[in-house]
Amino acid sequence: QVQLVESGGGLVQAGGSLRLSCAASGRTVSTYAMSWFRQAPGKEREFVAFITRSAASTGYADSVKGRFTITRDNGKNTVYLQMNSLKPEDTATYYCKMTANGNDYWGRGTQVTVSS
Repeated sequence: QVQLVESGGGLVQAGGSLRLSCAASGRTVSTYAMSWFRQAPGKEREFVAFITRSAASTGYADSVKGRFTITRDNGKNTVYLQMNSLKPEDTATYYCKMTANGNDYWGRGTQVTVSS
């Protein structure tokens, strides 16, 4: 059974940084593509970033490009999202997703709040 657990969220001032972690069990993250999504209150869940299983490619939403970086540590079976220059509009619950054999697995999310 796949389990994804996000952590690292919190309250930060605009311009600050946070690093989110997504620890996986039941599957090896190096075998699958991993993504980060976010959902703000009253809004649809939106894509933030992805990393391919080989880590050869990454991709970002335009709204976070140049500020966020997705990485993976295969030894720790964990994917990270480094978030710099945070803005109030980055406030949301952040979720990681594993795409494995045609199935999507989601964590329960971690809250990020950016104050102005």
